[in-house]
Amino acid sequence: MPAKSKRSGAKQRIASMTPKDYEKLSKPYVPSRPVGKNCVRAFLTGGLICVIGQGIQEAFMAIFGMTSKEAASPTVALLILISVILTSFGIYDKIAQWAGAGTAVPVTGFANSMCSAALEHRSEGLVLGVGGNMFKLAGSVIVFGTVAAFIVGIVYALMGLGGGSH
Repeated sequence: MPAKSKRSGAKQRIASMTPKDYEKLSKPYVPSRPVGKNCVRAFLTGGLICVIGQGIQEAFMAIFGMTSKEAASPTVALLILISVILTSFGIYDKIAQWAGAGTAVPVTGFANSMCSAALEHRSEGLVLGVGGNMFKLAGSVIVFGTVAAFIVGIVYALMGLGGGSH
């Protein structure tokens, strides 16, 4: 029977390692994360996106005489458009790298995820590439958002809180 090489012995030790052992072994090589700084960046960026959205809504109200309720939909649509344009030029991803979760929370992050997937798979064609892959990441958000809205709607209806005009 041939003797085991050093390499196969090392592979066997790694394969039989527990998660705690692996964490202990890899901990010195993992860079520390500046959690406080990342939280501040995310807060400021997400807040700035919301302030920009509020400014757009105020502009719709002032220029077109809309109510805040009427200005809400075009405001969201314009924020989505801005996000898609910035994603197309690679700017949104650079902002997201710096800001972290601050760009993922608002509606602009959702638009970015869909646009990024569409851009990534456009070479595979419109149907199988863009259409087939655009909703891989965003699909779960759409499904769970729809299901949650449906459940909340049922609860509101059962409690007599929803529907009808007042």
